[in-house]
Amino acid sequence: MTSFAAPVLSPAPRMRPGSKPADLGTILARIEDAIETETAGIRTDMNFDIAASNARKSRHLYDLTRAIRGQDDEALIASFRPQIERLRDKLAVNQGAIVAHLEAVTEVATLVKTALQDAEADGTYSQAEFPEAKRR
Repeated sequence: MTSFAAPVLSPAPRMRPGSKPADLGTILARIEDAIETETAGIRTDMNFDIAASNARKSRHLYDLTRAIRGQDDEALIASFRPQIERLRDKLAVNQGAIVAHLEAVTEVATLVKTALQDAEADGTYSQAEFPEAKRR
């Protein structure tokens, strides 16, 4: 059984009372960078830490939620449309990489399962080898 280590997250910066969360443009850029890093990692690094990547994306989503809370959605979308559209496109590419990764993992798991079943069904432990078991 494989064990996974908990991802190490850098502590969130403390906010002073009355301060505003990070600029939405900065947060969108961080999300974009995290998505690009994850996409490249999934495609090229067999040891890419998906759990740590998911933790980073969760943190960015939390920051995004805080930044847009109480804001006018239409005004935000209008102000950051190019960044939002670019992020949407990168998320689509990322989704494709994740789907391909999951399909590959499923295929490998199926191959291993089939190999194990074939090894178990090699006749070594068939009922023909134990005729007294048939009488019971």
